[in-house]
Amino acid sequence: AIYPGYGFLSENPELAAGCAEAGITFVGPSAQVLELTGNKARAIAAAKDAGLPVLASSEPSTDVDALVAASESMTFPVFVKAVAGGGGRGMRRVAEPSGLRAAIEAAAREAESAFGDATVFLEQAVVEPRHIEVQILADTFGNVMHLFERDCSVQRRHQKVVELAPAPNISDELRARLCSDAVAFARKIGYSCAGTVEFLVDRDGNHVFIEMNPRIQVEHTVTEEITDVDLVQSQLRIASGESLEDLGLRQEDIRIRGAAMQCRITT
Repeated sequence: AIYPGYGFLSENPELAAGCAEAGITFVGPSAQVLELTGNKARAIAAAKDAGLPVLASSEPSTDVDALVAASESMTFPVFVKAVAGGGGRGMRRVAEPSGLRAAIEAAAREAESAFGDATVFLEQAVVEPRHIEVQILADTFGNVMHLFERDCSVQRRHQKVVELAPAPNISDELRARLCSDAVAFARKIGYSCAGTVEFLVDRDGNHVFIEMNPRIQVEHTVTEEITDVDLVQSQLRIASGESLEDLGLRQEDIRIRGAAMQCRITT
């Protein structure tokens, strides 16, 4: 088996497909799921199909004129995002229409350099958002559960700096909606193993899906601390063919126990 951790290889559909062809177990979701989640526009469309709230967005394109024209029906500020992006690369926040063309060109160049794909799309920006992500765990038998949420709103250059679990100052109702939507999305796309469904929450408590990270994340340890679930061990056992029931995991038994925080030292 190959355990790809949380680096770039963990999201590489070619590696997952190559493992399958060679008869090697890839500890993670299928190549088809990695291809879907790796394309932000496709992931948003899948989330919409699953009934999740999403932001207004344009069709992905490499045509600057077409993207500028699409922005005329949107309210600024907007984000220019690379469909294959991650870690803040290939992304620009644009406050006024006058700066859009230059932002599209810059984001596309960065995306081409980083990911080999210059395709970008426009997405409505959320003013003063909180960034909240839900940890999910799914087996290969269609069973999906959540392990509550983490707040990763404190960021530097679109990189997470502080992670809190559970998210402070959110209502039980909002927590339930976030976790329910995360499970619904994972189930819709046939997800397996550990993953994180990410949302933005506005000042009024409205949430929208933004993306899914189809892997274990650096900050998974704060979730382990508050749920007493070993996520890495769970991944390995799921990849070996065990179900959530085999792991002794039931949604109704998962409880939040205390709180945990992770701080990253970044350059």
